[in-house]
Amino acid sequence: MTAEATPGGDADIRTRTDTSGHTPVVVLVLAHPRPDSLNHALARRIGEAATRAGAHLVTHDLYAEGFDPVLRAEESFVVGRDLHLGGPSGDPLLDRHRADLATADALVVVHPSWWGKPPAILAGWLDRVLVPGVAYRLPDAGGLPERLLAVRRLVVVNTTDTPAEREATVFGDPLAAIWERCVGTYLGSPTSPTVVERTVLASVNEADDAQRARWLDEMEDVGTRLVHALL
Repeated sequence: MTAEATPGGDADIRTRTDTSGHTPVVVLVLAHPRPDSLNHALARRIGEAATRAGAHLVTHDLYAEGFDPVLRAEESFVVGRDLHLGGPSGDPLLDRHRADLATADALVVVHPSWWGKPPAILAGWLDRVLVPGVAYRLPDAGGLPERLLAVRRLVVVNTTDTPAEREATVFGDPLAAIWERCVGTYLGSPTSPTVVERTVLASVNEADDAQRARWLDEMEDVGTRLVHALL
């Protein structure tokens, strides 16, 4: 994925620590089936910039890894004070994703918008990774979830072929509901809500090489700013 980090691996680079001596952990999740896609290039630039800024980068390319997005029946329970789905699942890759997210200071997600939603493999990642005992605990259906993660920043980069004005006025930006009002509210600690930043790159099918180069430069800034905000 990047020169410094392999998918699911550790970054073998110099890292920086915050005032407490902690090196920020950035988990980057990419969901696009074509290795030569713009999404891959965008994710690569973010990861490289975050690494240079001093983060410990962990990258997961869901399609390349062959992540299984199909939720099992035993994973579909959500309510119960003692419900804990964060133990060994029988799927080592799934266990690694859950463990990586549990250590994350920031989560970066790069994906296209297909039918106003993330690709199915990423929707399945949310279903199988953000489970009770990993992301939250919900003692009873009428109560509020106890958040278990400490993700301080969520950065989401979406690509779409739809023009920006049509996306906003006709479709109402459905991805905002998913990332900003749903997922983002479950990732932070009780005392430190997650800051959500989304970048939407519109009319990708009409973008020329110059525009794509500008977008890649923007991703450099996104990765750098992210790590500086964590230090």
